[in-house]
Amino acid sequence: MSEPATALTGCLAPTAPTACLAPISKDGLNALIEKGKENPQAIKTLSCKTVAEGRFRHANYIRDLPAYIVDEPPGLLGDDTAPNPSEASLAALGSCIAVGLHANAIARGITIQKLELQLEGDLNITAVWGTGDVSEKPVGFTDVRIKVDMEADCPQEEIDALIEHVSKWSPVFNTFSRPVNMIAESV
Repeated sequence: MSEPATALTGCLAPTAPTACLAPISKDGLNALIEKGKENPQAIKTLSCKTVAEGRFRHANYIRDLPAYIVDEPPGLLGDDTAPNPSEASLAALGSCIAVGLHANAIARGITIQKLELQLEGDLNITAVWGTGDVSEKPVGFTDVRIKVDMEADCPQEEIDALIEHVSKWSPVFNTFSRPVNMIAESV
């Protein structure tokens, strides 16, 4: 016997075998959509303050949230207390795509039962942050693979089209896939 639908989500309760992903507010999404259409040139500046705590552990302060910790694994001389910077960037990419998939599904009236992303990225680490082999080679990820495991109340072709659409409009996907103007300087 399945659980009753909840008034908040219209989905089955989370403990039910066919429960859906708790949706975002459709009204809130529509308001964001209209705001974006009213001012399509709007730019939002995001910020993060990174504070070295010792060894390779860093506290990153974003808005008024608790510190987001980044560290390195023992193989890279860290204490293994948190994801390393490259892993954190994969997490940001996966989360950005997941947000886009969820928002676009809601906008299209699609109910998601399951949404999981598996990301892998290949990078050459022999330069050791510019202290090792600094011969000419790509620095950073050369290849990133994203596998989306999504179950929804629509055909697979619609899910595939959704993934393609979201990849085109994901801010972090685009940051990974095109050059970005960068400046690093002392204060």
